[in-house]
Amino acid sequence: MAGHSKWANIQHRKGRQDEKRGKIWTRIIREIMVAARQGGGDPDANPRLRLAIDKAKAANMPADNIKRNVDKATGNLEGVTYEEIRYEGYGIGGAAIIVDTMTDNHVRTVAEVRHAFSKYGGNMGTNGSVAFQFKHVGQLIFAPGTDEGKVMDVALEAGAEDVIADEEGAIEVLTAPGDFEAVKKALDAAGLKAELADVTMRPDVSIALEGDDAARMQKLLDVLEDLDDVQEVYHNAEL
Repeated sequence: MAGHSKWANIQHRKGRQDEKRGKIWTRIIREIMVAARQGGGDPDANPRLRLAIDKAKAANMPADNIKRNVDKATGNLEGVTYEEIRYEGYGIGGAAIIVDTMTDNHVRTVAEVRHAFSKYGGNMGTNGSVAFQFKHVGQLIFAPGTDEGKVMDVALEAGAEDVIADEEGAIEVLTAPGDFEAVKKALDAAGLKAELADVTMRPDVSIALEGDDAARMQKLLDVLEDLDDVQEVYHNAEL
């Protein structure tokens, strides 16, 4: 199935994430703690925790840090309790934005998110106002030049839902969230290393923004992503 060019957007997103690597550990620690609290501290029996630990290892987090935060979450050590809250809204040009947070003070968090939306040209919406425009999926992105036939054969055999090639040759593999890990393992075993691999909220339709609108949208996204309680920001803008 053919898709529009997303490779530049993907590289742009990776670059922005690399610039903010100082916050990565904080976000991963919160994800580990919530995953362990909800599903238990055994990663073999808790796929969400296993994915969080994989992210921690990829970010070079020491094993002691990982274990300590799992212990905190499962009651073996005293720690902070985080609550997951999702906010939705609109950015520049009506682009849809989802903001996932983990917080120990939801009054503070909602005030900060609402302020960011209103100050930088967006509008905070109600629950469900934009989420219907996204699908919860496992997503793996392969760089242009990767063997599309091989990716397709391995991914579909392992249970992927779709394989999409864009105009620049990047390949996107989509899975149900519960099948993500099995598909990723199969692709890794076949020597196919994804540039990006995560369970994410993928927009059904994108909105193209250019020039000043793109710059304003990027500023709004940056401000939201820089909030201490924000874990992930999803949007449907192509900048």
